[in-house]
Amino acid sequence: MKDIKVRKMSKSMINELIAHPSIALSVDSFSSGDGYLTILPGFCDVHVHFREPGFSYKETIFTGTRAAAHGGYTAVCTMPNLNPVPDSADTLKEQLDIIKKDAVIPVIPFASITKGELGNALSDMEELAENVAGFSDDGHGVQSGDMMRAAMEKSAELGKIISAHCEVNELLHGGYIHDGRYSKSHGHRGICSESEWREIERDIKLAEETGCAFHVCHISTKESVQIIRDAKKSGIDVTCETAPHYLVLCEDDLKEDGRWKMNPPLRSREDREALIEGIVDGTIDMIATDHAPHSKEEKSRGLEKSAFGITGLETAFQVVFTELVCNGVITLDRLADLMCYNPRKRFKIKSDIGYSVWDLGRQYKINTDDFLSKGKSTPFDGKIVFGKCLLTVFNNEIIYLDNDTLNTEEH
Repeated sequence: MKDIKVRKMSKSMINELIAHPSIALSVDSFSSGDGYLTILPGFCDVHVHFREPGFSYKETIFTGTRAAAHGGYTAVCTMPNLNPVPDSADTLKEQLDIIKKDAVIPVIPFASITKGELGNALSDMEELAENVAGFSDDGHGVQSGDMMRAAMEKSAELGKIISAHCEVNELLHGGYIHDGRYSKSHGHRGICSESEWREIERDIKLAEETGCAFHVCHISTKESVQIIRDAKKSGIDVTCETAPHYLVLCEDDLKEDGRWKMNPPLRSREDREALIEGIVDGTIDMIATDHAPHSKEEKSRGLEKSAFGITGLETAFQVVFTELVCNGVITLDRLADLMCYNPRKRFKIKSDIGYSVWDLGRQYKINTDDFLSKGKSTPFDGKIVFGKCLLTVFNNEIIYLDNDTLNTEEH
């Protein structure tokens, strides 16, 4: 094993990496710049939807993991809103069998908190625990405090994490974008911020009382940031994630198009600024994509009627690097913590993390035609970014290679 320092990009450099994928690399050893390669640790996303089993027309384990490798990821955790829902050993086995057969990177599933994600009875948590990253009813908030308390008590006993989609149904009122300036001026029904932060507040209290390790999914509001910040100061075992779109976009960017519809919705400019502050001060522990592919038809019905969710694995690093690192908001090391080391540490994802090779000086326009995911809906289509993934290696094997770069002339 040897270290390779960054050098001028050329065919010979790419060929050396292809010939010796087991090279040991570290983000601390490299710098970026126009015409240079940067080697980064393989990213880990603890919040993706690969739709299989049950909805393979949207995405599959094979297409999802290939898309992940294209984005520099070498591990992902899948959410349980599937058919069947992984709420028992038998239903989980169907997903695990597909993963074993088709995944090109490690895929660690979440099992559901409740049977069928219906909120009425706990899943078979004890028999599921050994083979899952944790428990989540993502896509649904657990409405009953008593049910969540029981889940947290059991999860604490098993030494697993509850990863919660926090949403109070009675506050939704049929909304589908943020309840703010855009919804009011364009005649849309809004989703209020309280629908998120009120359940976070409840669940953090329950986590404190039960001793459960608690993780909050895709936070989007300034109140959520402050509640979690205060909880951490009190010593409560809570972590959280946000997604690239909440850090880069807000309701002022909305267009009358389904690719701008996700849950939680894009919030206010003030919320976005609070999320960035949470990234800077360490309140927010990790960046996850909430990669949620749908068919073209499901995303072509406008803001009101399109399905919730956008794709994210193939744009996450580039977007955050361009907006936060290139603008001096955070360092590249901090971004590596947010996208690799922190999620692995929190969810105990132990393996060879692999690495990815990037041309951080490469400026280009995001084009969904280049995606390996079945899902093509993203508000970042056409956005100009820096950072092109050239190569991803896991377990000493090449799992993504940018053949276009390989075939270019040396420079």
